[in-house]
Amino acid sequence: MTEALRIVVIAPEPVGLHQAEDFAQAQAERLRSLRTGLVEGGFNLVATLPADVFLSERLAQLQPDLIIVDAESEARDALEHVVMATRDERRPIVLFTDDDDTTHVRDAVAAGVSAYIVAGLSTQRIRPILEVALARFQHEQNLRHQLAEARDQLSQRKVIDRAKGLLMKRQNLSEAEAYDKLRKTAMDKGLKLVEVAQRILDIADLLN
Repeated sequence: MTEALRIVVIAPEPVGLHQAEDFAQAQAERLRSLRTGLVEGGFNLVATLPADVFLSERLAQLQPDLIIVDAESEARDALEHVVMATRDERRPIVLFTDDDDTTHVRDAVAAGVSAYIVAGLSTQRIRPILEVALARFQHEQNLRHQLAEARDQLSQRKVIDRAKGLLMKRQNLSEAEAYDKLRKTAMDKGLKLVEVAQRILDIADLLN
């Protein structure tokens, strides 16, 4: 449910003292629009944070469901901080920016940004944008999980095949007989087939 989602907004600080006043005014207006859109959308804004070296620790404490980067300019610098802060615990990231330089969009998406929105910070658009970003992030997470499972299964199959080959060679067994022996041993000892296979390979390595 979107009503329960915890949102953290990352609002970069001005890059120069001469920009501070204008930047602060523009940023305050953008944050007001963003807060209005989040409240109207039923989201829970738990904090507004700067993109600094402490961001990773703050995100670990707050445990947000989604991160919004509100970058009027210097979007690339802000994104680098956020991507680094979330590399160990991935979260959906949405970037709103007025910077029309889209040369870094591809890199941003590849780094984990779920939505890169240029000149799109209007209150009525915030909820649908966040919902699409969340759906995309969850889809990508499912794909990563499936890929990891497939790799794990392939790795286990290789271990079992190596153990079968060892039994076939040393005990003069057929492939079916070697597999049956592995399976029976696993059942008798209450172990997984791959665990029995790995133990056989470990013992063989010790004896060689």
